[in-house]
Amino acid sequence: MTTIKSRPHKEIRREGDKLIKIFDESFSKADVLNEALNLARIEETDIKTPELLDVERIDGKWAIVTTFIEGKTMEELMEESPEKEEEYLEKFVDLQLEIFSQRAPHLNKIKDKMHAKISASSYEATVRYDLHNRLEGMKTHKKVLHGDYNPSNIIVTPDGEYYIIDWAHATQGNASADAARTYLVFNLEGKKELADKYLKLFCKKADIPIQLVQQWMPIVACSESVKNIPGEKDLLDSWVNVFDFQ
Repeated sequence: MTTIKSRPHKEIRREGDKLIKIFDESFSKADVLNEALNLARIEETDIKTPELLDVERIDGKWAIVTTFIEGKTMEELMEESPEKEEEYLEKFVDLQLEIFSQRAPHLNKIKDKMHAKISASSYEATVRYDLHNRLEGMKTHKKVLHGDYNPSNIIVTPDGEYYIIDWAHATQGNASADAARTYLVFNLEGKKELADKYLKLFCKKADIPIQLVQQWMPIVACSESVKNIPGEKDLLDSWVNVFDFQ
């Protein structure tokens, strides 16, 4: 068994044709089982994703075992070939729209998740009240949402197949919420130019006004704030406190 990546609170190992994601004690049994269940539900759609093989304990820690997908992440490919950024971004958006075309009726609902995140945030009651009301006013859809859709969660195989990984935050609901989350991730990574290109391209391909995505941004930023990641607060505050987009 070989460690191929270490992240805060997680270790990724490979054993032959298996990938093993090991979680530390900060993840509850329910968290791990929910991620495994999300993956099992995504497998029932037409989305290409690693196959769930097992959930087990390794050295007293919970682990999810899936098939190993050989390849590089889209993020790695974009960094290696910056001249192909627009080509990869086109495929990135196309894949996201394919995800939205799928249905997985047993996934948790995005509105339920966001209401819980808003309630758990440290923003004052007036702000939370406003965000809850805004969330309730959003149209209810049943599209599959990834929840953390970014180029690092797409594996491109040597023969050009694309696999979407890491379904820990998957829900069902309004696609604009997921697009707002992707836009936020790019900005938090300091990739504002790429974020703007993404948002413009997404709205063009989805044939929706940018304002529909922007309406979700304060809500998504509030949900992100619950993680309390150092260095993110100022940007998230600036989004949460901008309620009316023109």
